[in-house]
Amino acid sequence: MSTRAGIVVTGTEVLTGRVADKNGPWLADRLLELGIELAHITICGDRPADIAAQLAFLATEGVDLIITSGGLGPTADDLTVDTVAGFCGRKMVLDTALEERIADILRKLVSRMPDIDFDDVRTANRKQAIVPEGATVLEPIGTAPGVVVTPVTGGGPTVVVLPGPPRELQAMWPAALSTEALQAAISGRVHYRQDTIRMFGPAESALAEALRVAERDITGFGGLEITTCLRRAELEIVTRYEPGAADAYAALLAHLRERFGDAVYSTDGTTVDQQVAALLAGHWAATAESCTGGLVAGRLTDLAGSSAYLAGGVVSYSNAAKSELLGVDPALIETHGAVSEQVAEAMAAGALRRFGADIAVSTTGIAGPGGGSAEKPVGTVCFGVAMTGRPPVLRTVRLPGNRTDVRERSTTIALHLLRRTLLDANQPG
Repeated sequence: MSTRAGIVVTGTEVLTGRVADKNGPWLADRLLELGIELAHITICGDRPADIAAQLAFLATEGVDLIITSGGLGPTADDLTVDTVAGFCGRKMVLDTALEERIADILRKLVSRMPDIDFDDVRTANRKQAIVPEGATVLEPIGTAPGVVVTPVTGGGPTVVVLPGPPRELQAMWPAALSTEALQAAISGRVHYRQDTIRMFGPAESALAEALRVAERDITGFGGLEITTCLRRAELEIVTRYEPGAADAYAALLAHLRERFGDAVYSTDGTTVDQQVAALLAGHWAATAESCTGGLVAGRLTDLAGSSAYLAGGVVSYSNAAKSELLGVDPALIETHGAVSEQVAEAMAAGALRRFGADIAVSTTGIAGPGGGSAEKPVGTVCFGVAMTGRPPVLRTVRLPGNRTDVRERSTTIALHLLRRTLLDANQPG
């Protein structure tokens, strides 16, 4: 069995939802990178009894390592270190050298605040230099040190106590990882591989059936830990496995490719955004959006961290704006309706002209309640892609979900249409 770990996120502000937990997911990723099996993430308030209960629960689950975040400040409610010391059977002692190092940090901070008395601040923060006897101290990133604590009696989990602010926790993690105590706790870890396949088009039910067939036909399938997720109109298949199961994973990949063909668009973990970024090199793109409200332009902008790929974009909800800004013939709208492939084609062509781009994508649809009809219900979205020297690409889909769902899925579909158009344009002949 690989090394198992648990994470305890402390803080009443996190427990009540006033602050979103960023530390648990970040630490989970770091543990995965190390080949450590994460058993549980728990969240509790700043009450010592509740923190102790989480530690005891994880110990009964047989974890080798517990990581806590939060509760290292100088105030009376910051009691994580004291609670961990009791859990590990260690008494708390003043580390005078650490107290001086914290004082040096405070001295620099107070020097910029002439109205604050340094001695008062030092006294208030002295609590942060009281640590479990025999613990490994992790130097402060702010003013709070972390600690790595092992049980006095042995046999229980090693506990790594990290600060709550994500910036401090993330900066302190490498120091925690380098300690002898933590390395000893994770010495039994297995170096797992993790691979991600992304598909666009198939339904979740089709993937579920494909996996049932794979389980029946592929030798060693049981060695694959597979997680599937529908995300932004795509299917994401994340597989974690030991090196010895590499042949089984290769067989799974071949099975999915044979069954779904080009719908398997990524086998190396790259997203459609990343692939479009590579394909757009040397091109200028433009957008003409109605139901997606600028989300396509936003994702194109994010591709390069700037507007390097985006020549410009228009968000036009009214028919008049479509005509004035993109040159869409009002008669076309009158004849076919604003939500139609004909208007989507005209919008894309208009964006191509207006911004001097060589490829443009358009979206026009009914995302919100109250705007649909029997012929075009809510969720109907039309897309157009115009590219210099190529015939237009048009698509109409009907998407489930609320306004946010329809807009997000439409944005992803628009990027996939861009990707396919660019791939086709790069084909010889």
